[in-house]
Parts: sequence; C-alpha cells; structure tokens
Amino acid sequence: MEKDLGYFLQLPYTLQLIKDPDPELPWFIQVKELPGCMSHGDTPEEAVAMIREAMELWLEGMLEEGLPIPEPAPAFPDFSGKFVVRIPRSLHRKLAEQAERDEVSLNAFVTAALAEAVGYRLGANEPVTYTMPVEARASETAVAESGETYDTTAPRKRRKTKPPRAGE
Repeated sequence: MEKDLGYFLQLPYTLQLIKDPDPELPWFIQVKELPGCMSHGDTPEEAVAMIREAMELWLEGMLEEGLPIPEPAPAFPDFSGKFVVRIPRSLHRKLAEQAERDEVSLNAFVTAALAEAVGYRLGANEPVTYTMPVEARASETAVAESGETYDTTAPRKRRKTKPPRAGE
C-alpha cells in the first residue's frame, strides 16, 4: 500500500486540545506524533478544524521532501505496572526501614516516592490527580482541562499488638 496523503490523514493521530489562557486564541491544539504541527481556535470545534488543515499542510510538506512521517502512537501502550530496578543493598535497607517506620509495605513506600518524584502527591488522606492523554478523531472533539481525580491512597497497615502477659 502506498503511503500517500490520504493514507496519513485517515490514521488516528492523537490530538491534544488545551484551554489556553490567551484570550485572543483560547484553544491550543497540536498533534502529539507530528512535531510542530499545531494550531489555535476560538472554540474547541474550530481548533479541531484548524488542526486538520495544519495536518494536511504538514504531511504534504513531509511527503514532498521525502522525509519520514511518524505514525500514531498506540492508544494504550502496554505498560504492565512492573519493572525491575537494581539498587545498592544499603539503599534497599534504608527504604525498607523507612517503610517500616511509616507502617506501609516497601512496595507502597517506593510507589509513593516515585509518584512524588514525578510530581504526583501521595499522602495519607490526599487524592492524586492524573491528567489522561486526549485522543480525538475527525468526527470527535476531546477537551483536556483539569484532570480527573482518583483516590489512590491505600489503607495503612495496623501494627499487631501482643496482649499483655500475666503480671505485666
């Protein structure tokens, strides 16, 4: 199959539509997989129409120059939620000790530390906000504003207490 303009325009590229604080052009839109392919609009619908025009011009230019055109990223990449990290034994010990002091599992402690490192805040009673990627096709409009909130707090482990011995 020849990969011409029509082929690329039919692919489900990821459109990122963002409410811009600029009152002149309040809706910014870009194609995630096509660097530099972006536009603005007064409404979400206008921004989507404008990006379709920008995509066509962007793709035509790449085809004329014989440059490679990226295809859409998978909508839901295969992330298992697991990965292996080798760390020094001394760090492993310190992490385990801190997790024990916090009365949580090592896994929960490391998850919280990693979340904090990338800007998520996990606390005992605080929910975490995740902003999900936005994908829209020509017939749909998707809007990314504030992210949905999901409560990711795990119940804290309770320490087991031994009953007092006779005579104590």
